[in-house]
Amino acid sequence: MPSGADWLHEIKHDGYRLIVQRDGNRVRLFTRNGHDWSTRFPLVAEAALRNRCRQFVIDGEAVLLGVDGRSDFNGLHSRRHDDEVQLYAFDILALEGDDLRKLPLHLRKTNLARILARHVHGVHLAPFEQGGLGPEPYRHACLMGLEGLVSKHRDRAYTAGRSKNWIKVKNRTHPAMSRSFE
Repeated sequence: MPSGADWLHEIKHDGYRLIVQRDGNRVRLFTRNGHDWSTRFPLVAEAALRNRCRQFVIDGEAVLLGVDGRSDFNGLHSRRHDDEVQLYAFDILALEGDDLRKLPLHLRKTNLARILARHVHGVHLAPFEQGGLGPEPYRHACLMGLEGLVSKHRDRAYTAGRSKNWIKVKNRTHPAMSRSFE
C-alpha cells in the first residue's frame, strides 16, 4: 500500500462497478462495459430517486451483502438476489449540472458525502481512511476475508479506465484472485 498523506484508502468490495446517473425522475445504471442495468438493481435505483439532489453521476460498486456484512460475489452473480443489491458509492462525477471530474478526489468525496448525508437504504458512502496507514489495514482486510484495499491519490482528477493514481492491493487468498485468472 502506498503511504503518506497524499493517499486515501478504501475497502475493495467484491461486486460490479456501476455508474448511477440521475436526471430528474430518471435513473440509469451503467456497467463498466456500458450495459444498461437500470432495472436490474431496483434498490439502488429507488435510493437514487429518493436523494434530494435531482441530477448527479455517482461511481461505485454494486454489492450483495451476506449475513456477515461482507460482499457475496457468488450470490450477486447468481442474479437470485438482484432486489437486495446495494451500492457503495466512492466517487461523484457530476452534480446538479456541474462536471466535477477535474476536481481533486478529496473535494469530490466531500461533495459525495454531502449528498449522501441523509442515509437512504440502497446507496452507502464507501468509507475511507486518509494518510499513511502502513501494512496493518491490509493485514486486517485479509484476516477478515475481504477482497483487499484500493489506495487513491487524494489530489487527482477523475480519469476513466485504469490509472496509476489508483493502486489495488488484493488479498491473495480471496476467491476473486482465482476468478481474475479464469
